[in-house]
Amino acid sequence: MHQTTITFPDLRLSQRDGHKLRGYFSQQFGADSDLWHNHRPDGSAIYRYPLIQYKVLRQTPMLMGLGEGATVLMQHFFDLEKLLIDDWELPIHNKQINSRKYEPEVTADLYHYRLLTPWFALSQKNFARYHALPEEEQTVFLERVLRNNILSFFKGIGYWVEGEINVQLNDYRKVDARFKNQTMLMFQGTFVTNAVLPDHVGLGQSVSRGYGTIERMHL
Repeated sequence: MHQTTITFPDLRLSQRDGHKLRGYFSQQFGADSDLWHNHRPDGSAIYRYPLIQYKVLRQTPMLMGLGEGATVLMQHFFDLEKLLIDDWELPIHNKQINSRKYEPEVTADLYHYRLLTPWFALSQKNFARYHALPEEEQTVFLERVLRNNILSFFKGIGYWVEGEINVQLNDYRKVDARFKNQTMLMFQGTFVTNAVLPDHVGLGQSVSRGYGTIERMHL
C-alpha cells in the first residue's frame, strides 16, 4: 500500500483549521472522488476509514492519503494552486509531495509513537463509561479504545490482523480541545504497540480533520 503526503511549507495555520482544509479541498475536487469527503451525492455519509486526511502539523498544512487516497492526491498535485481559509485566499507557491510504501503488520517487536494532535478517544457512549470508572481503571479502558482504533484503521485499509495487538499508554494527559465550537476532552502523549503504523496517520474519531495524528519515535 502506498502513502502520499502533500505539505505546504510556506503556509502557517493552526491545528484547528484542519476541517477548513477539508471543506476547501472537498469543494474543489469532491466531484471527482468521494474520497475527498466520504459523502454520497445525496449528502449521506459513507462510514469508512478516511483514506484522505487533512492536518495542520507544527503549523504546516498537510494532506495525507492512503491506498486509493494516495493515488487521488498524486493525480491532483499540480491542481493545488491556492487555499481559501475563512475567505482568506492563500496562494500556494511551494508544495512538497512524498510517496512511500507502507506494509501493515503486527509483530513481536514493540514500536513507540507520539500523538502529534489531540486523540479524540471518547464517543458519547464511552465518555460516560470512562467517567464512571475508578481512576486506576481509566488507563486500561483508554488502552482498549486505542487498540480498537488500531484495529479499525487496519480494517479500513483492508488488512486482516493475525495475532493480538498490544497497547500501552505512556505519559499521556488530558487536554481540552475545540471541536465544532465545543470544548471536548481529548488526550495527548505517547504509546507503545506491536502494530506497525505509518507516520501521520490518524487514530480515533474525526481523523479526517487531523485529530489523533501519530508519529513513530525512534529511540
